Amino acid sequence: MFTGAGAKMGVEAAQRLAALGCCEIEDGLTDAEFARIEREFGFEFAEDHRAFLAVGLPVSSAPEDGATWSNPWPDWRGGDPEALRMHVNWELDFLIERVEDGEWDPRWGSRPSTRDMASREARRVLLAAPKMVPVYGHRFLPAGRGSYGHPVLSMWGWDIIVYGADLLDYIGNEFDRTYDDRQQAEVTVPFWRDYLPTQA
Repeated sequence: MFTGAGAKMGVEAAQRLAALGCCEIEDGLTDAEFARIEREFGFEFAEDHRAFLAVGLPVSSAPEDGATWSNPWPDWRGGDPEALRMHVNWELDFLIERVEDGEWDPRWGSRPSTRDMASREARRVLLAAPKMVPVYGHRFLPAGRGSYGHPVLSMWGWDIIVYGADLLDYIGNEFDRTYDDRQQAEVTVPFWRDYLPTQA
């Protein structure tokens, strides 16, 4: 039984994905599976993301040439735990690697004098930021029980853009070639919104 606006949005997104027939979808995650995943990876799914995965668990799809993941859908049920952990931490690890290569965001203050100190400070800053949960490849939603309706962000290091005004809009944008109803979105998630390109 799905109640509330967030759950309704997730159900509609799952139904839209299923109707497109673009990927294999298994039975949805159970309450026990959600509890295990959230305990193991240290976050709680947002309400729309939770309902989406409870209706059906997408597990495969044809990745684009040169894609980072051979299966861009996180297989929360049967996937390799280490691969899932890498997917969950992908954006954080990507940015720390960039810092170790010499990049630095001046909003974090002065860059520490050594590579190791810069890496530690970047990790501290990024671990304090809102947790982002992979939806598909490098598309992420903010974690947070009770929250819903956040835009789906495409996150590739410092290059962060909105890829859907919400989960339902995202499914249309990513998987439906006929979809042309891209919606405007206000990005409300703190920290990460500061990295989106400013609108002229």
